[in-house]
Amino acid sequence: MTAASWRLQSGHGVRLEWGPEGARRLGPEVAGLVVVDVLSFTTAVSVAVEGGTRVHPYAWRDASAREYADRVGAPLAVGRREVTAEQPWSLSPAALRGAPHTGRLVLPSPNGSAIAAAAGEGSTVIAGCLRNAAAVGTWLAQQGYGTPERPVAVVPAGERWPDGSLRPALEDLLGAGAVAAALCARAPWAAPSPEAGAAAVLWTATPDPAAAVAACASGRELAEGGFPEDVAVATEIDASAAVPLLSDGAFGIADRN
Repeated sequence: MTAASWRLQSGHGVRLEWGPEGARRLGPEVAGLVVVDVLSFTTAVSVAVEGGTRVHPYAWRDASAREYADRVGAPLAVGRREVTAEQPWSLSPAALRGAPHTGRLVLPSPNGSAIAAAAGEGSTVIAGCLRNAAAVGTWLAQQGYGTPERPVAVVPAGERWPDGSLRPALEDLLGAGAVAAALCARAPWAAPSPEAGAAAVLWTATPDPAAAVAACASGRELAEGGFPEDVAVATEIDASAAVPLLSDGAFGIADRN
Protein backbone atom coordinates (compact mmCIF):
# COMPACT_ATOMS: atom_id res chain seq x y z
CA MET A 1 0.00 0.00 0.00
CA THR A 2 1.41 3.37 -1.00
CA ALA A 3 1.28 6.49 1.14
CA ALA A 4 -1.26 7.96 -1.27
CA SER A 5 -3.58 4.96 -0.99
CA TRP A 6 -3.90 5.11 2.79
CA ARG A 7 -4.41 8.87 2.74
CA LEU A 8 -7.16 8.44 0.16
CA GLN A 9 -8.83 5.52 2.00
CA SER A 10 -8.42 3.51 -1.21
CA GLY A 11 -10.34 0.27 -1.51
CA HIS A 12 -13.39 1.64 0.34
CA GLY A 13 -16.62 2.70 -1.32
CA VAL A 14 -17.72 5.25 1.33
CA ARG A 15 -14.95 7.51 2.62
CA LEU A 16 -14.81 10.41 5.07
CA GLU A 17 -12.34 13.24 5.40
CA TRP A 18 -12.55 16.73 6.89
CA GLY A 19 -12.68 20.17 5.36
CA PRO A 20 -11.52 21.74 2.09
CA GLU A 21 -8.17 19.94 2.21
CA GLY A 22 -9.93 16.60 2.58
CA ALA A 23 -12.10 17.50 -0.42
CA ARG A 24 -9.06 18.48 -2.46
CA ARG A 25 -7.39 15.17 -1.72
CA LEU A 26 -10.37 12.85 -2.09
CA GLY A 27 -12.37 14.72 -4.74
CA PRO A 28 -10.32 13.59 -7.76
CA GLU A 29 -10.31 10.00 -6.47
CA VAL A 30 -14.05 9.45 -5.98
CA ALA A 31 -17.15 9.36 -8.18
CA GLY A 32 -19.15 11.64 -5.89
CA LEU A 33 -18.66 13.96 -2.93
CA VAL A 34 -21.13 15.01 -0.24
CA VAL A 35 -20.49 18.33 1.50
CA VAL A 36 -21.83 18.44 5.08
CA ASP A 37 -21.97 21.83 6.83
CA VAL A 38 -24.94 21.58 9.18
CA LEU A 39 -24.59 25.02 10.78
CA SER A 40 -25.30 26.36 8.24
CA PHE A 41 -24.22 26.21 4.56
CA THR A 42 -25.72 22.91 3.45
CA THR A 43 -28.82 23.45 5.60
CA ALA A 44 -29.26 26.84 3.91
CA VAL A 45 -28.82 25.19 0.51
CA SER A 46 -31.49 22.59 1.34
CA VAL A 47 -33.97 25.31 2.35
CA ALA A 48 -33.22 27.42 -0.71
CA VAL A 49 -33.53 24.66 -3.32
CA GLU A 50 -36.80 23.52 -1.75
CA GLY A 51 -38.11 26.99 -2.56
CA GLY A 52 -36.98 26.78 -6.17
CA THR A 53 -33.73 28.76 -5.84
CA ARG A 54 -30.52 27.66 -7.54
CA VAL A 55 -27.61 28.32 -5.17
CA HIS A 56 -24.18 29.32 -6.47
CA PRO A 57 -21.55 28.48 -3.82
CA TYR A 58 -18.66 30.89 -3.48
CA ALA A 59 -15.65 30.27 -1.28
CA TRP A 60 -14.87 33.84 -0.22
CA ARG A 61 -16.87 36.68 1.30
CA ASP A 62 -14.98 39.59 -0.23
CA ALA A 63 -15.16 41.98 -3.16
CA SER A 64 -14.74 39.12 -5.60
CA ALA A 65 -18.03 37.63 -4.35
CA ARG A 66 -19.90 40.73 -5.48
CA GLU A 67 -18.17 40.56 -8.85
CA TYR A 68 -19.12 36.90 -9.20
CA ALA A 69 -22.75 37.62 -8.25
CA ASP A 70 -22.92 40.36 -10.87
CA ARG A 71 -21.43 38.01 -13.44
CA VAL A 72 -24.00 35.24 -12.86
CA GLY A 73 -26.88 37.70 -12.40
CA ALA A 74 -27.80 36.66 -8.87
CA PRO A 75 -28.24 38.41 -5.51
CA LEU A 76 -25.36 38.02 -3.08
CA ALA A 77 -26.19 36.61 0.35
CA VAL A 78 -24.94 38.76 3.23
CA GLY A 79 -23.82 37.90 6.75
CA ARG A 80 -26.46 36.96 9.31
CA ARG A 81 -26.22 40.30 11.07
CA GLU A 82 -26.30 42.28 7.82
CA VAL A 83 -29.83 41.26 6.74
CA THR A 84 -32.04 44.21 5.78
CA ALA A 85 -35.25 44.67 3.82
CA GLU A 86 -33.09 45.43 0.78
CA GLN A 87 -30.70 42.51 1.48
CA PRO A 88 -32.94 39.73 2.90
CA TRP A 89 -30.82 36.73 1.86
CA SER A 90 -28.09 35.38 4.10
CA LEU A 91 -26.41 32.17 5.29
CA SER A 92 -29.16 31.91 7.91
CA PRO A 93 -31.58 29.08 6.96
CA ALA A 94 -34.33 30.68 9.04
CA ALA A 95 -33.88 34.03 7.26
CA LEU A 96 -33.84 32.32 3.86
CA ARG A 97 -37.10 30.60 4.66
CA GLY A 98 -38.78 33.97 5.17
CA ALA A 99 -37.00 35.88 2.39
CA PRO A 100 -38.60 36.76 -0.96
CA HIS A 101 -38.13 34.19 -3.70
CA THR A 102 -35.16 34.56 -6.01
CA GLY A 103 -34.35 32.25 -8.87
CA ARG A 104 -30.62 32.37 -8.15
CA LEU A 105 -28.50 33.20 -5.11
CA VAL A 106 -24.76 33.43 -4.52
CA LEU A 107 -23.98 31.98 -1.09
CA PRO A 108 -20.44 32.65 0.17
CA SER A 109 -19.13 30.29 2.83
CA PRO A 110 -15.51 29.65 3.85
CA ASN A 111 -16.49 26.13 4.92
CA GLY A 112 -19.22 24.54 2.80
CA SER A 113 -18.68 26.59 -0.36
CA ALA A 114 -14.93 26.13 -0.08
CA ILE A 115 -15.39 22.35 0.04
CA ALA A 116 -17.64 22.41 -3.03
CA ALA A 117 -14.98 24.43 -4.86
CA ALA A 118 -12.17 22.16 -3.65
CA ALA A 119 -13.88 19.08 -5.08
CA GLY A 120 -12.77 20.24 -8.52
CA GLU A 121 -14.53 20.81 -11.82
CA GLY A 122 -16.48 17.88 -13.17
CA SER A 123 -17.05 16.35 -9.74
CA THR A 124 -20.51 15.18 -8.68
CA VAL A 125 -21.13 17.28 -5.55
CA ILE A 126 -24.14 16.92 -3.24
CA ALA A 127 -25.12 19.14 -0.29
CA GLY A 128 -26.03 16.95 2.67
CA CYS A 129 -27.31 17.90 6.12
CA LEU A 130 -29.48 16.53 8.89
CA ARG A 131 -32.61 17.76 7.08
CA ASN A 132 -31.97 15.56 4.03
CA ALA A 133 -29.54 12.81 5.08
CA ALA A 134 -31.99 9.97 4.36
CA ALA A 135 -32.86 11.46 0.96
CA VAL A 136 -29.19 11.89 0.06
CA GLY A 137 -28.34 8.33 1.15
CA THR A 138 -31.25 6.98 -0.88
CA TRP A 139 -30.25 8.95 -3.98
CA LEU A 140 -26.64 7.79 -3.72
CA ALA A 141 -27.78 4.17 -3.42
CA GLN A 142 -30.09 4.56 -6.43
CA GLN A 143 -27.15 5.91 -8.43
CA GLY A 144 -24.96 2.95 -7.46
CA TYR A 145 -22.49 4.81 -5.26
CA GLY A 146 -20.68 3.12 -2.40
CA THR A 147 -18.55 0.47 -4.09
CA PRO A 148 -14.74 0.65 -4.39
CA GLU A 149 -15.34 1.08 -8.14
CA ARG A 150 -17.83 3.94 -7.60
CA PRO A 151 -16.75 5.49 -4.31
CA VAL A 152 -18.28 8.49 -2.61
CA ALA A 153 -16.58 10.81 -0.11
CA VAL A 154 -18.54 12.41 2.70
CA VAL A 155 -16.80 15.61 3.81
CA PRO A 156 -17.81 17.25 7.11
CA ALA A 157 -16.85 20.91 6.99
CA GLY A 158 -16.00 21.59 10.62
CA GLU A 159 -15.46 25.09 11.96
CA ARG A 160 -12.40 27.32 12.30
CA TRP A 161 -10.36 28.39 15.29
CA PRO A 162 -9.33 32.08 15.38
CA ASP A 163 -5.98 31.13 13.83
CA GLY A 164 -7.77 29.60 10.84
CA SER A 165 -7.05 25.99 11.71
CA LEU A 166 -9.77 23.35 11.44
CA ARG A 167 -11.99 22.70 14.45
CA PRO A 168 -13.78 19.35 13.97
CA ALA A 169 -17.44 19.95 14.79
CA LEU A 170 -19.87 17.44 16.27
CA GLU A 171 -22.82 18.62 14.19
CA ASP A 172 -20.96 17.95 10.94
CA LEU A 173 -19.69 14.57 12.11
CA LEU A 174 -23.27 13.61 12.98
CA GLY A 175 -24.48 14.87 9.60
CA ALA A 176 -21.77 12.94 7.77
CA GLY A 177 -22.61 9.86 9.82
CA ALA A 178 -26.31 10.22 9.00
CA VAL A 179 -25.55 10.28 5.26
CA ALA A 180 -23.15 7.33 5.51
CA ALA A 181 -25.62 5.32 7.60
CA ALA A 182 -28.48 6.03 5.19
CA LEU A 183 -26.40 4.98 2.18
CA CYS A 184 -25.16 1.79 3.83
CA ALA A 185 -28.69 0.88 4.96
CA ARG A 186 -29.98 1.14 1.40
CA ALA A 187 -26.95 -0.30 -0.42
CA PRO A 188 -25.88 -3.77 0.71
CA TRP A 189 -22.83 -3.41 -1.53
CA ALA A 190 -21.57 -0.32 0.31
CA ALA A 191 -18.05 -0.69 1.66
CA PRO A 192 -17.40 2.07 4.23
CA SER A 193 -13.94 2.98 5.41
CA PRO A 194 -13.34 2.83 9.18
CA GLU A 195 -13.70 6.63 9.25
CA ALA A 196 -17.08 6.59 7.50
CA GLY A 197 -18.23 3.52 9.42
CA ALA A 198 -17.38 5.09 12.78
CA ALA A 199 -19.33 8.24 11.86
CA ALA A 200 -22.32 6.08 10.90
CA VAL A 201 -22.13 4.26 14.24
CA LEU A 202 -21.98 7.59 16.08
CA TRP A 203 -25.13 8.69 14.28
CA THR A 204 -27.10 5.54 15.00
CA ALA A 205 -25.92 5.48 18.63
CA THR A 206 -26.89 9.10 19.39
CA PRO A 207 -30.33 8.94 21.04
CA ASP A 208 -31.31 12.56 20.41
CA PRO A 209 -29.21 14.13 17.63
CA ALA A 210 -31.20 17.37 17.67
CA ALA A 211 -30.49 17.87 21.36
CA ALA A 212 -26.82 16.99 20.81
CA VAL A 213 -26.47 19.62 18.10
CA ALA A 214 -28.26 22.24 20.17
CA ALA A 215 -25.99 21.56 23.15
CA CYS A 216 -22.69 21.25 21.27
CA ALA A 217 -20.22 24.13 20.94
CA SER A 218 -21.41 25.29 17.51
CA GLY A 219 -25.09 25.07 18.43
CA ARG A 220 -24.52 27.08 21.59
CA GLU A 221 -22.49 29.65 19.67
CA LEU A 222 -25.36 30.27 17.25
CA ALA A 223 -28.07 30.29 19.90
CA GLU A 224 -26.15 32.55 22.27
CA GLY A 225 -25.34 34.82 19.33
CA GLY A 226 -29.04 35.39 18.71
CA PHE A 227 -29.81 32.75 16.07
CA PRO A 228 -31.53 29.84 17.83
CA GLU A 229 -33.93 29.54 14.89
CA ASP A 230 -31.03 28.45 12.67
CA VAL A 231 -30.26 25.61 15.06
CA ALA A 232 -33.92 24.62 15.03
CA VAL A 233 -34.05 24.52 11.22
CA ALA A 234 -30.76 22.60 11.03
CA THR A 235 -32.13 19.89 13.35
CA GLU A 236 -35.31 19.16 11.40
CA ILE A 237 -34.17 15.57 11.01
CA ASP A 238 -35.04 14.16 7.54
CA ALA A 239 -37.68 16.83 6.97
CA SER A 240 -36.54 17.36 3.38
CA ALA A 241 -36.65 15.03 0.37
CA ALA A 242 -34.64 17.47 -1.76
CA VAL A 243 -31.17 16.36 -2.85
CA PRO A 244 -29.15 19.44 -3.90
CA LEU A 245 -26.81 18.57 -6.79
CA LEU A 246 -24.13 20.97 -8.05
CA SER A 247 -24.58 21.46 -11.80
CA ASP A 248 -23.34 24.29 -14.02
CA GLY A 249 -21.98 26.09 -10.99
CA ALA A 250 -25.14 26.00 -8.86
CA PHE A 251 -27.01 23.64 -6.58
CA GLY A 252 -30.45 22.56 -7.78
CA ILE A 253 -32.63 19.55 -6.97
CA ALA A 254 -31.24 16.31 -8.39
CA ASP A 255 -33.34 14.25 -10.78
CA ARG A 256 -34.53 11.09 -9.05
CA ASN A 257 -34.67 9.05 -12.28
